[in-house]
Amino acid sequence: MTVTQRRGRRIMMTPAELDEFLGSQRTCRVATVSPDGSPHVSTLWFAWDGISLWLYSITRSRRWADLRENPRIAVVIDDGEEYGELRGAELSGAVEFVGESPRTGEPVPELDAPERLFAHKNFGLDEMFHDGRHAWARLTPDKIASWDFRKLASL
Repeated sequence: MTVTQRRGRRIMMTPAELDEFLGSQRTCRVATVSPDGSPHVSTLWFAWDGISLWLYSITRSRRWADLRENPRIAVVIDDGEEYGELRGAELSGAVEFVGESPRTGEPVPELDAPERLFAHKNFGLDEMFHDGRHAWARLTPDKIASWDFRKLASL
């Protein structure tokens, strides 16, 4: 993962701040490109394991079809209402598909940790339930840009 930021370096999140932020947020916006070149943006819940962003998507969605055709993606996670509270991160790269599609719960050791994180954060459960409609895509970002406007007060 490369954290490269030419602008806004003074308000970018430290690695620890970024981990805390991504670990505590629930919703992200996912940008994909359709085969005809048109962009598509949609929202998803996610899990962050400190290295990768795990996206749990409906397999019959335009987003999933786009990613199957072209795995490149950009994801934005942001927070705040007032200008001085705004903070967020943009992660980009190519996704990898992990586990069966759709996910029915077959043992996949690589999914143990992200499914536990996702179930706890989003449902307050210790184990993931599977509805046979969703599947996992993992983004280990090539690039991350972050911002935390709360740091502007100290500049």
